[in-house]
Amino acid sequence: MHLMQRDLPELISTHTGSTVTKEELRAELERQEQRYKEVYGGEVTTYAAQPEPERKPWRKRATVQDQAFTQELQKMEKELKAEEP
Repeated sequence: MHLMQRDLPELISTHTGSTVTKEELRAELERQEQRYKEVYGGEVTTYAAQPEPERKPWRKRATVQDQAFTQELQKMEKELKAEEP
């Protein structure tokens, strides 16, 4: 059995709108796991938390308009330098 919210109606209804600490939540899940094993004789599968994916810095690729703008700026700079004595 996989422990999910739909499998744990007691937890949701008893704590609706109130703050629950992680320790309280762990204790409640352990109680419900034991109850499930005893009452239904089921097997409970728990999963380790997955690590956060490594974030790479976001890079914007230059669009055709960005490239044209850059070329235009370079052209204007060359013209200004050519006009200076």
